[in-house]
Amino acid sequence: MIQILKKSAPALSLRAGRIARQLIEKDGLNAAQIDMIPGAAGGPKGIGLMGLDQAIFGDFLPRAKQRRFLIGSSVGAWRFAGILAQGEIAGPEQLAELYIHLPFHKKMRIAEIEKISRDMLHGIIGQQTEKLVQHPDYHLTIIAAKASHLFQSDQRLALYGSLAGIVGANAISRDHLSKFMQRVICQPSQFPQFKMPDDAFKTHYLNFNAHNVADWLMASGSIPGVTPAVKNIQDAPLGAYRDGGLIDYHLDLAFESQGIVLYPHFSDSIIPGWFDKMFKSRQANPVNQARTLLISPSQSYLDSLPLGRLPDRKDFVLKGLDPEQRIKMWKQSVAESQRLGDEFLALIESQNFADVLQDL
Repeated sequence: MIQILKKSAPALSLRAGRIARQLIEKDGLNAAQIDMIPGAAGGPKGIGLMGLDQAIFGDFLPRAKQRRFLIGSSVGAWRFAGILAQGEIAGPEQLAELYIHLPFHKKMRIAEIEKISRDMLHGIIGQQTEKLVQHPDYHLTIIAAKASHLFQSDQRLALYGSLAGIVGANAISRDHLSKFMQRVICQPSQFPQFKMPDDAFKTHYLNFNAHNVADWLMASGSIPGVTPAVKNIQDAPLGAYRDGGLIDYHLDLAFESQGIVLYPHFSDSIIPGWFDKMFKSRQANPVNQARTLLISPSQSYLDSLPLGRLPDRKDFVLKGLDPEQRIKMWKQSVAESQRLGDEFLALIESQNFADVLQDL
């Protein structure tokens, strides 16, 4: 009797903007086309992409050496910082190891969370801050938010009053967030700079150096009410700086790419800002994403994971999930991510994109 082997479901979902799809259909996908790589905010979901990051940065992109923009918000910036500081394989592994074993519990005070977050960041970049400034292949671009008015304060009444106002204003229009915060794009000074067309948000273009890049990374991931705003950053304008995901959660930016924007993401959709999560209509602008190739875990892959999804910040305090169980499940999710990287590299070899590519 002949046994018929069932073809396994794909681990990856690939969605392409209009121009990206045309380029891939015409020339296939090769490393020389890639000039920008975004990294979304999203906490520990980022470590669920470890294997994909290692395949992209450790194997695919080195096939065509050139300087590329890495544009990250919150954990997206931390992922990229680890790759630049520790290397394409060790960086993602170090980030995952530190995040998995983060000693967080729900009764922690803000000062304690800030301390363990700083320690985690030091574990990611160590003494390698100069690599983030001078890296020959990658131009790290960190996105943060500069708080305005009462939103600068970490005192409970002022902070939560501001957040209530932000939620209400955002419900009317995302553009109203500009009354509470401004975008900061921070990058090394000695290379061509990442720029974007003006939008509703005032955007500050600043430069980081080896002395203040850790503070900028910390600011980019400073969630209001969880960790305090980062203030008095060396060589920066006075102000309170917060999580870049507040404005640019999944980075729906007008990327001025000349090729393809390769976007390894934990979701198959792009939500503009953190406060837009509750609005299904708040989706990415197709014009902004025309050159984007979005690569994310497929639903069948997510269903196969221990929690039926990627690691999430809520797992630290999820009822019925003790720390030992969380660590075990997160480790398994990270280990499974090698399938994402393997499938991506197999696609690069076969160039069989016609069967898998969907519209973004």
